[in-house]
Formats: sequence, C-alpha cells, structure tokens
Amino acid sequence: MKKTLKLTKKEKFLFFLNKIFFLTLGALIAAFAVECFLFPNNVIDGGIIGISMIISYLSKWNLGVLVVLLNMPFIFLAFNKIGKRFVLQTFYALVMLAVFINLFAHYTFTDDVILAAVFGGIVLGIGVGLILRNEGSLDGTEIMSLILSKKFGFSVGEIIMAFNLFIYTGAGFVFGWNKAMYSILTYFIAYKVIDIVLEGLNSSKSVNIISDCSKEIGQSLLERLEVGVTYTKGKGAYSGADKTIITCVISRLELSKLKEIVKEIDPSAFTTIVEVNEVYGGRIKRG
Repeated sequence: MKKTLKLTKKEKFLFFLNKIFFLTLGALIAAFAVECFLFPNNVIDGGIIGISMIISYLSKWNLGVLVVLLNMPFIFLAFNKIGKRFVLQTFYALVMLAVFINLFAHYTFTDDVILAAVFGGIVLGIGVGLILRNEGSLDGTEIMSLILSKKFGFSVGEIIMAFNLFIYTGAGFVFGWNKAMYSILTYFIAYKVIDIVLEGLNSSKSVNIISDCSKEIGQSLLERLEVGVTYTKGKGAYSGADKTIITCVISRLELSKLKEIVKEIDPSAFTTIVEVNEVYGGRIKRG
C-alpha cells in the first residue's frame, strides 16, 4: 500500500511564513510602483487598481481604501468558485497594498513620465508577479473574467482586454490621451515582467490526474469548478493495473482549488500540470 508523505507542523508553519513574507513583499513593491512612479504622473494600471486611481484623482478619496473596497465584491465572488485559501491570501495582499500605498503617499520618485511609465511597469510587474506566484491576486477583474468566461464562452484574456480598453478610454478623458497611452505602455511592460517573475506562467494549465477514484474526482471537478474533463484509459507499466486518466484545462486561479479537490478525495493521486499557451472552445456554459 502506497504511503502519502505529510508535512510536519513545523514545515507547514514555515511554508505559511514563506507565503506571507512574499505576499507582503509583493504588496510593498506594487505599492511603491503605484505611489512613487505611476499615480504622481497620472499614469494608471489596468483593472481595479486603475479604476481606483481614476476615482481617487477625481474625488481625492484615499487610494488604498478604494483598492480594497472595489475589490471586495470580487473577493466574495471568488470564495466558492476558487477557494478559501486564495480568497484569504488575496484579501491579505490587498490590505498590505493599502497600508503601503499610504506609507508611500506623496512621495514621487521621478517627474519624467516616460521613466515613470517604464520603470513603474517593471516594478509593478515584479510586485504583482510575486503575489500571483504565492496564490494571491490584486485584481478582481481577473476573477470576474474567469466567471464570465464560463457563462458566455469568451476567453479570460478577451474579457480582461475589453475591460481594460474601457478603463484606458476613461483615463484618456480624465488625464489626456498621452497619459492614457503611457498607461497602456505601463500595462504591457508589467504584463511581460509578471511572465518573467512567474517563469512563463500562463493563464491556462493542462492537468492530468491518475487515481483509483477518477470518477469521483472528475465529477467533483465538473460540479465545483465547472470545467470539462476527459477520461482516458491507461495501464500501469509496473503493476499492470488498468487506470483511468483525467485530463482538464483550467486557469491558474483555479489551480489551488483543483489541488484541494484532488487532495480531499485521493491524497495519493498522481497529478501532472503543464503550461498551455492557447485554449479554444470546449467551455461549459451555464444557463
């Protein structure tokens, strides 16, 4: 009978501390980019942070508080869809971001808009990348896009792009079209840097699961993650036993939830995860 390796309490605690450290560091770096490079030069990020920056500029409300408040509906939305751990880590990262934004308030690193856009994008990408790598997020639009993609069949990338197009159009009216174009430059630089920090991590993963409880795992993935699964017959080379292999494609935000589901049903299941560059079709639509 196969034994499952379990982490000791000390190892779990150190793993937890490691995550908290990098979530805090990522929030610190992202806040530094927002307050010291972008916001003083009226260059914005995409997503909820970008909306918060526009509202804060127009209303003079606290930027850190706005970032947390505007993200809250999406955090509640993610609780059942993505998992409790992801939600808690996202909430922690957002609170830390708000604290550090206020810490860096009114401090400008450069007045040169081009330097602010380029280096702001690089620094922001590093901060956001660290948070994503440790199963957190600073942008509720990604969560919203994930859910809408399953409802309407559009890809997550298409929905995020449409949402950001709306935000940067608004930035053009508020800050001027030059600043809007600098903001788009910042977004693409940050996006590329996030990829580097995550070592090429893309928005989709192809997962293969081999387990004696394949049917239970597959059904649970269908019901709880609303993803399509495929069953393939296989045979173990050593044991000669017949095996059922589960294959599915998920977003990186769903990965921690999938691991939870597999661990609940069969902790000894053999799971492989590979990067997927592009995904077309095969989405489950709910009426």
